[in-house]
Amino acid sequence: MRVAIVGVSGAVGQEFLRVLDERDFPVDELVLFGSSRSNGRVYTFRGKQYTVKELKHNDDFKGIDVAFVSAGGSTSLEFAGTITKHGTVMIDNSSAFRMNEDVPLVVPEVNAADALNRPRGIIANPNCSTIQMVVALKAIEELSHIKRIHVATYQASSGAGATAMAELVKQYEQIRKGEEPTVEKFAYQLAYNLIPQIDVFTDNDYTKEEMKMHHETRKIMHSDVEVSATCVRVPVIRSHSEATWIETERPVSVEEARQAFARAEGIVLQDDPSRKEYPMPLFVAGKDPVYVGRIRKDIAHPNGLTFWTVSDQIKKGAALNAVQIAEYLVKAGGM
Repeated sequence: MRVAIVGVSGAVGQEFLRVLDERDFPVDELVLFGSSRSNGRVYTFRGKQYTVKELKHNDDFKGIDVAFVSAGGSTSLEFAGTITKHGTVMIDNSSAFRMNEDVPLVVPEVNAADALNRPRGIIANPNCSTIQMVVALKAIEELSHIKRIHVATYQASSGAGATAMAELVKQYEQIRKGEEPTVEKFAYQLAYNLIPQIDVFTDNDYTKEEMKMHHETRKIMHSDVEVSATCVRVPVIRSHSEATWIETERPVSVEEARQAFARAEGIVLQDDPSRKEYPMPLFVAGKDPVYVGRIRKDIAHPNGLTFWTVSDQIKKGAALNAVQIAEYLVKAGGM
């Protein structure tokens, strides 16, 4: 397998290197691409050093089997043709193609087979907050169709990239020293604060992040489910948390739900309130699964359930999900 990573110097790009190594993905040749700023940087993978090449419109992708792309939507839009013109499968982590009808939007635990039908040679990686939610929803959907979802997300600073993580750490240090905190990456100081806005507001007063969860969930699950989200940035370094309320066609008991989560692919059940056992971002960072806990009946609706999920959004919410797509394609002979 000849593998390329585009945007290797970013947080997700670095995670691609770690995940490919951890999962022993078959990499016979690795080519790294970045911006002009990253050109010439050297990274080590499986004991060998690789130099970053500047991404250009040329034939550098000829012979590349799969390209993991995490360089921002504008770069994906500009270079998609260059990346795919010789048959490379482009697995794109940006929002550029997610809602295009001719581009599959894939979470392997939910709709892996969609990856086999890719007219443009592009597979879109969903939004990180959507990924962890639909992995959990899939377990319940198999019991009873989900009609309605309300979700509140608590999204870590790293969801906005490496500079956002650094800014949060810096803010705490500055406040401790009595200095005015630096505020550049977010609209407001994130340290000791919550910001109920992720991305820009749309005409209906939901943010783009919230509308992504609405539209992407329906596409991935091939469902008419109604989704309403409130997305909040929280002063956590890594791993997103979500409080989810669902309404199903028939009542689903808590025990049914627990059993479904326990046997579901990609989920770890952590749900013992009597022992204060439930998922928390502090302990989930760097791990692969979606953790599920706080499962209970929704006392406001007879067909309602509510539960809590936590997942590392750089790993499962980005790099791991993309690599799992590639693993499926290799196994299914679809590469």
